[in-house]
Amino acid sequence: MALEMSGEYELPQDRKTVWKALNDPEILKVCIPGCETLEKISDTEFQAVVKLTIGPVSARFKGKVRLDDLDPPNSYTIAGEGEGGVAGFAKGSAAVSLSDVAEGTKLSYKASAATGGKIAQLGQRLVAGSAKKTADQFFTNFVNALNSL
Repeated sequence: MALEMSGEYELPQDRKTVWKALNDPEILKVCIPGCETLEKISDTEFQAVVKLTIGPVSARFKGKVRLDDLDPPNSYTIAGEGEGGVAGFAKGSAAVSLSDVAEGTKLSYKASAATGGKIAQLGQRLVAGSAKKTADQFFTNFVNALNSL
């Protein structure tokens, strides 16, 4: 099952600060809902364990995250995939771009995701709602993390 999402957030920090935070594993770890571990493997790769609950299915996903198309401090593509055992798999990517606005920085993203296994059997509406909720929670956490810098 595939789904598409997009969104925009205005952040009160300058673009350089937002870019640095988007690439900081410690900040990302506290922002990603359900993230148990996030380890930097290289400048463009991370290994992660994330526990997610979608409807009646709860699973611990182990996977990798890759940063591609890097254009600091303007944009990148973040792509990841994870295995959740019997719950199935999830993979996706997001094109993230930063631009200056009067109040600070505008972060825009366009994401696509695909799931398989038990998760995909839950139905697109439930999975899409959970994905949107998770993305909104990430950005709420991200704004709070930036405000505490």
